[in-house]
Amino acid sequence: MKVTKESSSTVEIILNVEMDAADEDPYIDRSYRRTVGRLNIPGFRKGKAPRSIVENYVGRVALLQEALDFMIPETLNQALQDEEIQAFVEPRVEVTELEPVSFKATVPLEPSVDLGEFYDLRLEKEPVEISDEEVDQVLERIRREMAPWDPVSRPVQFGDLLNLNVQGEMDGEQVVNDEAVDYIPETSNVLPFPGFAEHLENLEEGQEAEFTVTIPEDYPRTEYAGKDVAFKVEVLSVKEKALADLDDEFAKGVGEGFDDMEALRAHILERVTSEAESQADYAFQEQSMNSLLESATITASDLLLEREIQSMQDERERMLRNQRLDLDTYLTYVGKTEEEFQDELRPVAEDRLNRMLVIRKLAQEEGLMVEPEEIQEEIESMLANASGENINAMRRAFNSEGTRDSIRASLLNQKVMARLVEIVQGQEPGEGAIGSDDETETSSADEAASAEAEAEAETTAELENVESAEAVSEESSGEADASAGDSR
Repeated sequence: MKVTKESSSTVEIILNVEMDAADEDPYIDRSYRRTVGRLNIPGFRKGKAPRSIVENYVGRVALLQEALDFMIPETLNQALQDEEIQAFVEPRVEVTELEPVSFKATVPLEPSVDLGEFYDLRLEKEPVEISDEEVDQVLERIRREMAPWDPVSRPVQFGDLLNLNVQGEMDGEQVVNDEAVDYIPETSNVLPFPGFAEHLENLEEGQEAEFTVTIPEDYPRTEYAGKDVAFKVEVLSVKEKALADLDDEFAKGVGEGFDDMEALRAHILERVTSEAESQADYAFQEQSMNSLLESATITASDLLLEREIQSMQDERERMLRNQRLDLDTYLTYVGKTEEEFQDELRPVAEDRLNRMLVIRKLAQEEGLMVEPEEIQEEIESMLANASGENINAMRRAFNSEGTRDSIRASLLNQKVMARLVEIVQGQEPGEGAIGSDDETETSSADEAASAEAEAEAETTAELENVESAEAVSEESSGEADASAGDSR
């Protein structure tokens, strides 16, 4: 086996590996043993033909191709050991010749991460203050959520609940056809097309109207962009929220009931303050991480970023499969090419990769680690919150090394983020207020989950936007927002 270095840097090496017949022979022999049992060769019992016969029967190249699956990784692993090279992630391999087998391996090395003068970073966390106006806003939201819809005899206003018959035509083809569909006109409601809701204002029950909506040029479905839709609408009914007075009787009807309005306001203040503090803690952690990223100098193999982009694309494809779509269909919906889609993922992937690298480096600098006992405690905590039906399945999952590695990474990242918050506040280990409470600890695993959820929300939003061309609304109840009916 001949190994040469095509190029090298501090973060990546490209190896060219050439094998000769003697190197290939043991692998071809293994390929023969795997292949012979599947062949029916005249004159031999199945699985008993000698290698020379099998090689003549199927060809040496066929046996070589069968052997590549184990020949390449084993040979590359040996080459890395011989050259004393430690790959940071799995190398990328390209077969350049089959006879004799030759391949090129791009080997990412340990990235270079310099955190700079991170001990000098200083940030100040803003205190959380909740005003009476914020409590009033929550009260008003609760009041609206609890209010029933009552019929009214007046012109339509934004926020009313309408029941409509709707037909819409574009270029002589019907694109909307709904009967007795519930709809809430609001500026934020872009169904079935942007601008539709505004034309309903001031109509009255029993009134019919015809109007044209011009679809914006930047509409996601490019085949609809800039076109006119002619609508015919009949208003079947108009309802508004019957809002209750904000008094002690109202307070008694909220949730499990409160003694009076003062008790309800105190409960709201406590809840809103808790939520605001959690959000402030997370925002401060994000601010701390961004400061560390600005301080850091990172040099890494381009292959790491490519892998992160591919990982994000795989995540998006899993989300789409849950919605019974594939990537090609999704890209058609949103009017993007795969290259444009990957270009959009690139900055997010780069940020995720950089965060992982600086968190890993800070853990090394601070000597942070996770003991097996901590992993077991986390598992027991998860099991304690599991239902009886799921607990056995969860126990089996927690026995896998991959699951334990994920838990270890999550716990380590929580420790790193807690320590980072202490550093930017000039505190010694263990002094920080943030990160000591399980409810406020975050990790890169949490960030990844958050990013995944955000990506799923973005995917869903994009699909809802393009599907709005095919729907007006679904029937809504209570205070649900306008939803979409089927279009034809």
